[in-house]
Amino acid sequence: MHASKKAIPPSVVKRLPKYLAYVQALCLEKVEWVSSNELAEQLGLTSSTVRQDFSYFDFSGISKRGYETIGLQNMLINILGVDTAWQVVVVGAGNLGRALALHEEFPRRGFNIVGIFDKDPTKLGMKVGALDVKPMRELPTVIGRHKVNMGIVAVPAVAAQSVADLLIVAGVKGLLNMALTHIVAPDTVSVIDSRIVASLLELSHSVSFSR
Repeated sequence: MHASKKAIPPSVVKRLPKYLAYVQALCLEKVEWVSSNELAEQLGLTSSTVRQDFSYFDFSGISKRGYETIGLQNMLINILGVDTAWQVVVVGAGNLGRALALHEEFPRRGFNIVGIFDKDPTKLGMKVGALDVKPMRELPTVIGRHKVNMGIVAVPAVAAQSVADLLIVAGVKGLLNMALTHIVAPDTVSVIDSRIVASLLELSHSVSFSR
């Protein structure tokens, strides 16, 4: 089954990787069916939320059996685009950038890190797994050679916009912004903010408030 053509709300898209991870685990265990109640319980949702989320797709469950796991897995893979190999570069070879470039889950999910870059001359040539840290001037060449789709911005906030501009000009169509600042991009470029520090601050507020 395939996703329907109607737009999927961002709130639903954020839940899709969780659905996929759980369903993939079920498939590995040879579990053939999963109910909306089970998905809801395992993912901290309500069964009505699960059913409403799945209403955006051309994929139906069967009464008293639920959803066929392999079909559901394949549908989620198709929707999330992880049936395609994505070429990715990381800009910023600090601790965060190096950790991201070495993250073993990326290639397993179809995201191939093909380059890591930094402007700091003391970091150039540093080994990060199988990659060497390259200077920023080589960024357009690597993006063109490997047909890079996505860039991870792992630099300080003051440099994030200029790095994003370089990636966009070089042809990247998607940015994962790790910096604690807003990035401006044209409508043709998708930007997702992943702000670890901001999330920790939000968490610290929640913990303090619950004392």
